Amino acid sequence: MSESGAMGDTAAWNTYAQQKPDRRATNAAGEATWFNWTQYPDHGPGVELLALAPASVVLELGCGKGGNLAHLATLGHRAIGLDVSPAQLAAARERWGSLPGVELRQAEAVGHLGGTEEKLDAVFSVFGAVWFTDPEELLPAVRERMRPGGVFAFSHRPAVEGCYGCQASYINRSEDEDPLVVKRWDFEPGRWIEILGDHGFSEATAEVLAAPPGPRKIGTLLVRARR
Repeated sequence: MSESGAMGDTAAWNTYAQQKPDRRATNAAGEATWFNWTQYPDHGPGVELLALAPASVVLELGCGKGGNLAHLATLGHRAIGLDVSPAQLAAARERWGSLPGVELRQAEAVGHLGGTEEKLDAVFSVFGAVWFTDPEELLPAVRERMRPGGVFAFSHRPAVEGCYGCQASYINRSEDEDPLVVKRWDFEPGRWIEILGDHGFSEATAEVLAAPPGPRKIGTLLVRARR
């Protein structure tokens, strides 16, 4: 990613951070931390999808305000979160920064992965950097840093029918300002399985989880594979 591209993304995600509400104090079960793959509260699977051994090293790409990362830390894992947005990371540090095991870093995903020798037991992204990074650049970098057998998993909205590959995604600002534009990469579930296989991942699965009952109609694409 070019310097100008990185700066543009930082501005976009700082704007997004200001619009996104903070995670609730507790979930429906009364828990102070929890893991959620979907855009709906108290819906879908949890941290079990990462199949973590005790005291694993886990990296979140695009950690946002850090709620999922914090839950991993409470389970005894070393939970590393990357985000390009200082505003997102500031919110994460304010709420979760004193939690043992949480590490927050301002960095772009591909650049960070290529500049470290750290070995990871799992890598995940929830509506985060995997959606907004070219998989031809990201997937080799992720695989290089993962231990054999580790889980790579991510979620985001399903692709709009007929709109695949690199797409424009808009982050609205005020009525007097044009929206900020970032790139995202959308594929059908079967195509994600092919892409992961092409980059050396195995046991790949991809499905669209239905939205919970009610007027909501947009499901969640959930993809999982092993190194």
